[in-house]
Amino acid sequence: MAEHNIVVFAGDHCGPEVIAEAIKVIKTVEELSPTAGKFNLEDHLLGGCSIDQTGVPLTDKALAAAKAADAVLLGAVGGPEWGAGAVRPEQGLLKLRSEMCAYGNLRPCFFPSDALVESSPLKASVCRGIDMMLVRELTSGLYFGERKEYDGLNAFDTTVYTKPEIERIARLGGYLARTRGDSRVISLDKANVLATSRLWRSVVEEVYKNEFPDLKVEHQLIDSAAMIMVKNPTQLNGVIIAPNLAGDILSDEASAIAGSIGLLPSASLCGIPGSAVPSICEPIHGETPILHSSPHVEISR
Repeated sequence: MAEHNIVVFAGDHCGPEVIAEAIKVIKTVEELSPTAGKFNLEDHLLGGCSIDQTGVPLTDKALAAAKAADAVLLGAVGGPEWGAGAVRPEQGLLKLRSEMCAYGNLRPCFFPSDALVESSPLKASVCRGIDMMLVRELTSGLYFGERKEYDGLNAFDTTVYTKPEIERIARLGGYLARTRGDSRVISLDKANVLATSRLWRSVVEEVYKNEFPDLKVEHQLIDSAAMIMVKNPTQLNGVIIAPNLAGDILSDEASAIAGSIGLLPSASLCGIPGSAVPSICEPIHGETPILHSSPHVEISR
């Protein structure tokens, strides 16, 4: 029997509640489908709870366990009680993604059931049939660039992308498009303003020309895509690749189309699927402390 080692980071606030339900599903699969193998779950701290107990958002021991595992199951991290000081919960999450090289974040947007179409804030006639796979670059860009907190005068964040970082996310998008049977990939950028976006567009063009000649790549400005997503979302059906910040924002916007950010999954891959590729699996929603132990969390489960 195959064995699968999974590190569990329940995280903060509503994270443990949601993860507890996910574990029930894993145990049910293990019980009812013996061919799925045995799932070995190992709990560790991440985020605010780790800061409270160890002084850091992610310990070396927890990181080593995650890197050695077949997969990571993650709840949510953060909360207002940890503020914006030098040690913050999200630092642990960013370090986990970076150290595992979980560069490709998959965030699908669809209706799990046609009955949920009426729950969308958009008219059913507008959103019915939506089927997006947003692929967010996760380990570079604005969240990983040099930064400085406000010092009484200014603050700054910087965005840096290298050619190899863009190439690998473009390849992941191409692989997924072929797997889905799509004929195109939509690439988001701000090439009319940003140097990194002009590099992004150039590299994406090169990858698809040389490695995915059967796929058409369509470039879309990020702000234009945000407008289309609420005006005519099915126009964006298919695989969408996006830089880190844009992918973060637009995938949250897309999740609202399906009725709730609590309904859709997310997986951060460390490579192209098809082999034993580690991943970080988590819900899209955050820690939502206001809903901790509330009926709303029960619904999201």
